[in-house]
Amino acid sequence: MTTEKRFVAFDVHKSYVMVAAVNLNKEIVLEPRRVNFTHFETWIAKNLHPTDETVLEATTNAWHIHDLLVDKVARVVVAHPYHVKLIAAAAVKTDKRDTLTLARLLSANMIPEVWVPPQVVRDLRALIAHRQRLVSQRTAAKNRLQSVLHRRNLLPPSGATFSKDNHDWWLKLELPASEKLRIKHGLTIIDYLNPLIDEVEAELKRISVTDPWRELVPFLIQLPGIGLIKAMTILSAVGEIERFASAKKLVGYAGLGGRVHASGNTYHTGSITKQGRKELRAAMVEAAWPAVRSHPHWQEEFERLRYRIGDKKAIVSIARKLLVEIGRAHV
Repeated sequence: MTTEKRFVAFDVHKSYVMVAAVNLNKEIVLEPRRVNFTHFETWIAKNLHPTDETVLEATTNAWHIHDLLVDKVARVVVAHPYHVKLIAAAAVKTDKRDTLTLARLLSANMIPEVWVPPQVVRDLRALIAHRQRLVSQRTAAKNRLQSVLHRRNLLPPSGATFSKDNHDWWLKLELPASEKLRIKHGLTIIDYLNPLIDEVEAELKRISVTDPWRELVPFLIQLPGIGLIKAMTILSAVGEIERFASAKKLVGYAGLGGRVHASGNTYHTGSITKQGRKELRAAMVEAAWPAVRSHPHWQEEFERLRYRIGDKKAIVSIARKLLVEIGRAHV
């Protein structure tokens, strides 16, 4: 085993990893090779050195790879995929070329890193994403049923349109047999998903009073527009809020900061960057609407803004201001 410092890059795919390494002089010391996941742990044990520095892009299974590597090498860097593409844009792109480029960027200390969330944050993010998928499926089923009312020019039943109490109303509609079957299936899907969503939300409620969330949740839910589920969504995206040096950094992380073009005597701003965690951005915008409806301060601020920039931009501005309030209190 050599003591030469190596910079090892992993281009992670669904079923395999492309591996390559260079030294301090950016010379290839490990030719690009493909390692299937079934043999990956064995390959790590046989080929990696304790002095190696390693890099991989943030992908769906990046954290699993990170955890396999972290105790075996000197350093594991998880690269921001968007910013790496800006640095390493190339006309010819292959797995081998990409892996070598990643290794050389690491040797030059030019890798934009992402924060590696601890397991408790990963678990919360997975639960929030699972709930969102269930809610999306239920919303799609409701939209399909709602479209029946629009197409047939029907008034919805009284009360909760899709509740079990109204099933008979839906099933007795004079419609073609195929459409009645679709209605029946739509109602069945909603009834099936409701308890699953309730179960996830009960688990989120349980987690909210455990470490490390128990101290942050009460502060968030006292803010206008933010309930328990919204608070847990925000916390899952932010993770450890103290890692942000300022509220401005937190706003940028959410992609709610404005675009800026400053060159020479030219300076102008544009729409929000949308370069950040989209679930955090969506949660803050969703929280902004009830905030402007229920809280005098935010209602006044919204009215002032909408007159000048319109409803959509005004609500995004309110979302950004709410996030600033969160950041100032904890950064």
